[in-house]
Amino acid sequence: MSIASYIKEDLKTRLNSGEELPAKLTLKSLSKHYDVSFSPVRSALAELIEEGLIEKGLNKRLIPSSNIKVTGKSKKKDLPKPPQDMYEVIANDIVKLSLKGKAIDLREEATALKYGISRSSLRIIFNRLAGAGILNHIPRRGWRIRPFREEDMNSFLEMRELLELKALELARPHLLNEDLQRMLDGNSLPEPNNEKPLVDNSIHSYLINKAGNIYFKDFFERQGKYYDILFDWEEQDQEIAIQTVNQHRAILNALLKKDYVKARKALSFHIHNNHPILGKIKSR
Repeated sequence: MSIASYIKEDLKTRLNSGEELPAKLTLKSLSKHYDVSFSPVRSALAELIEEGLIEKGLNKRLIPSSNIKVTGKSKKKDLPKPPQDMYEVIANDIVKLSLKGKAIDLREEATALKYGISRSSLRIIFNRLAGAGILNHIPRRGWRIRPFREEDMNSFLEMRELLELKALELARPHLLNEDLQRMLDGNSLPEPNNEKPLVDNSIHSYLINKAGNIYFKDFFERQGKYYDILFDWEEQDQEIAIQTVNQHRAILNALLKKDYVKARKALSFHIHNNHPILGKIKSR
């Protein structure tokens, strides 16, 4: 089950049972509740509208449809369970282990048993992780975790800066204000009684896609997975998440004002100065 399908089924079950919804039927509220970006929420709401379970009220806000026939209060066990992508689970665990800075060997049998999957399924995942540079396959010895090295990250960030700044230059004629505003709205600081900021990292992939250079995409798809997981993990820290939101907003506000000099400086600063947590990790 995809995350969009899970959100749809969770809301659908609650709507049909008359149970209180977990949040307002808005992109922002639901994204915060399910801890996801706007995209899967938007897909889920579109399908619920199509099925007639929600509709637009007089003020154009989404509300439960008046035609819903409540079937009775649902029980906790009736609600769908969040999807679990074993590739993502294992990838995140391995990246965290890599932060110890040691080349740790993994045994297929023990690892498959730990995650409750078959060795053949695990081998498929390990091959994908090797392709993403997260694992190394050692002939006749098995699999070894790629250890975190600060110099490797610095080299990656240098390449990332070169490519993203070039992507910004190429993307300029194709940037849409509605897209930039949507991403700006997706980066919001904590509100009263809500201690978690909302982070939307899509500005980076947006610039790469709008640049239209397939080799940019290839680099980030092959070399960026490890750092994507690492940087997402960093953002679990409240202070780093707030810093990320502020830096994203600086980039997006500059782009909306078409101040490309300021946008370049903000993007460059963000790429190189958003990882202070790594120092804490390495000192443990």
